[in-house]
Amino acid sequence: MFDLRYHVASLAAVFFALVIGILVGVALASHGLGNTERKRLEDDLRRARNDAQILQAQVDALDVAGAANGAFVDNTYEAVMENRLKGKRIAVLFVGKIDGNVRSAITRAIGDAGGGQPVRLWVVKVPVDPAAITKQLASRPPFLAAYAGRSQLVDLGHALGQEFVAGKDTPLWNTLQTLLVEEKVGTAKRPADGVVLVRTAAPQTGATALFLQGLYSGLKDVGEPAVGVERSADDGSAIKAFQEMHLSTVNDIDKPIGKLALAILLGNPQFAGDYGSKPAGQWLPNVPPVTTTTGG
Repeated sequence: MFDLRYHVASLAAVFFALVIGILVGVALASHGLGNTERKRLEDDLRRARNDAQILQAQVDALDVAGAANGAFVDNTYEAVMENRLKGKRIAVLFVGKIDGNVRSAITRAIGDAGGGQPVRLWVVKVPVDPAAITKQLASRPPFLAAYAGRSQLVDLGHALGQEFVAGKDTPLWNTLQTLLVEEKVGTAKRPADGVVLVRTAAPQTGATALFLQGLYSGLKDVGEPAVGVERSADDGSAIKAFQEMHLSTVNDIDKPIGKLALAILLGNPQFAGDYGSKPAGQWLPNVPPVTTTTGG
């Protein structure tokens, strides 16, 4: 699997290549050096080249190992995914415009793992309008009006995140639906056993950033698995934002290995972490066996 060793080895190989360049430059500029100094530089250059070759070999080996893991999952995908999310209700939340390819990848991952269709899929509009939100909440009963005002945006986002996972009564979402929700599929009544989070919007600042910080933490604090995802080709900015809020992440949702990682995280909260081909930690969590119950 790709893991931290891959990135350390890659950086070290680059470092040693830089050292070689410096040594070569020094040697070229040092025609007046005596034999002893020249021999020392030649020995340093030879050692640096050897170290760089060793590190490059390690990087190449890790490349091969990562490709082998991907090929293994590709060839065994149906078997290792079967029933991983059977009986689980998974909700999906997009921040920004919906991406059909990402939506399809998530839906397929949940379905392939036996989880059926998402219990709900909502799309949050950003940036948010704090003044409009305050006006909408201020005239409501006190338990809703308490969230009015720019200073309450983090708490408001947190409460909305909790409502999204817990389902049943969702008074804040109901009150702010016209301001916050661009698309809404599925019922809010049923609690979710896990959440998949996607941010297609650009990184936000100011009031919207505060609101999203609260929203992300609210999704996590209910206690059910919450996983942020991206495609392999995405820039990683959303994954970084999710990691800062201590959500689990998968950055290869468009690949079978990413779909498997997502299914494992949603079904096994103990494997919370960051997975994928980008600097995350490793490709996959441990792949636990699927426990099935039979009558008897």
